[in-house]
Amino acid sequence: MGRTIRLFFSLMIRAGILGFGFMGRTHLAAYRDAAEAGLPVRITRVCDPSFAQTNAQAQPQAAGGNLPSAGATGLAGVSTMTDPEAMINDPDLDVLSICTYTDTHVDYAIKALRAGKHVLVEKPLALKASRVEELAQAAAGSSRLCMPAMCMRFWPGWDWLQLAIVTRAYGEVRSAVFQRVGAGPSWASDFYRDPARSGGALVDLHIHDVDFITWCFGTPTSVASTGSVDHVTTAYRFASGPRHVTAEGGWSVQATAGFRMRYCVCFDKATADFDISRPAPLLLHEAGGTTPVKLGKGSGYTGEIAHFIGAIASGRGPLRATLSEAVVVARILEAEQESLRRAAPITIPAKA
Repeated sequence: MGRTIRLFFSLMIRAGILGFGFMGRTHLAAYRDAAEAGLPVRITRVCDPSFAQTNAQAQPQAAGGNLPSAGATGLAGVSTMTDPEAMINDPDLDVLSICTYTDTHVDYAIKALRAGKHVLVEKPLALKASRVEELAQAAAGSSRLCMPAMCMRFWPGWDWLQLAIVTRAYGEVRSAVFQRVGAGPSWASDFYRDPARSGGALVDLHIHDVDFITWCFGTPTSVASTGSVDHVTTAYRFASGPRHVTAEGGWSVQATAGFRMRYCVCFDKATADFDISRPAPLLLHEAGGTTPVKLGKGSGYTGEIAHFIGAIASGRGPLRATLSEAVVVARILEAEQESLRRAAPITIPAKA
């Protein structure tokens, strides 16, 4: 497979990562996985203001002790930079992963598109749907690809579920329940614990399930949320579709409880049960018994980057995650916040 890909693609795609915290390091590993799988991509630049130097052996200044040395993060042989504007305008880059704080995403992404870069933007793209729309408009006027990094669309077991839903492999969905809770990020706590910048767990964490739900079922007609921005449970109503769809997301649990990423989806003929903490995360319960579902290797991060690089290299589409879908998700999250404030269901406007 890898050899076939290398023969098909003739040009090496030069990629850079802007922001080298937890997600920047995650993207670095995913790009390396893509290269090892045979995709024509190579990380050539990494930029973060915390770097003490701008050479391949730069040592990140560990804010809060969260950034290990360059050697520990696999940066040997990669040029490091401290100036985001210089990186955005670097003519020797083809692709830019934006892994900075949420409140910088849109501005950096628009600048990168105007500088002729393909752009992968970490979620959430912005706290306001209007800002996501601004990026979508800029991308529509560009010849470059821009994709929101919605990793659950690529996560083994979740891509399986979406396919089972849309193909009705086990009949119609009667109930879909999603849960994503943990202690919250232990890094950059000043940012993540400030809802005015991060949006709290409702936006930064719960967005994964909101995006996945819309991918599977379309845009809900209304939402009803309870809890807070740091731990929310929302019920979704659809014009046509399942009558029972809920998602819980929060940063309220103690760190010792671990991270929980689960779903339980009841079809007419089976129940799909995913729990990331199990050795066999996905179980399919049918009348004849329970069967573990064999899943692909890797994570959603490796999948999304392989998909994005493959789309660039081949010139083919469509992208599995789009900016127009990101606008819809941002509007739903705004409605959920309004539902919390009013303690009432909120209708989702029909306007896309």
